[in-house]
Amino acid sequence: MNSNLFEQLGLNIDIAFILIALLVIIIIQFILIFIQGNKVNKIKEQISRFMKGREAASLEDEIVALFEDNKIIKATTEKNQKDIDDLYDRLATCFQKVGIVKYDAFNQMGGQLSYSIALLDEDNNGFLLNSVHSSDGCYSYSKEIRHGKCKLELGDEEQMALNEAIDYQN
Repeated sequence: MNSNLFEQLGLNIDIAFILIALLVIIIIQFILIFIQGNKVNKIKEQISRFMKGREAASLEDEIVALFEDNKIIKATTEKNQKDIDDLYDRLATCFQKVGIVKYDAFNQMGGQLSYSIALLDEDNNGFLLNSVHSSDGCYSYSKEIRHGKCKLELGDEEQMALNEAIDYQN
């Protein structure tokens, strides 16, 4: 089945091949249209799930409200971080380390009624309190501690309490 038109143009092509090629192109186009239709339907489903019956204006209001909530949360977080930093600064100067040593000062009282207590902050600043019990009474002494050192001479029990406080683990 040759066409006169093709013969006049000098082409020796059977029109059946052209029709078959056109039919294949049409089938491919229908397949592409079907695929695109499915994609459009999926997008419509996503939009309907996203909108959930709302109008675009109310959705915009909700998005704006979310941004406002985000700003409030960010401001609150910044304030909380500032408060935490302030607490850490205050905590550094609080007594955090404790060392206590009980002992029998004169080996006569029967029991360890004397004691040395060291109370230090984060930088090992604080004081040492020594209480000596004897049969005559009780005597208390305090010594200032700066950076883990005392300007006055420390007794063995006082030094042990100070070392225990310096090595104190929370």
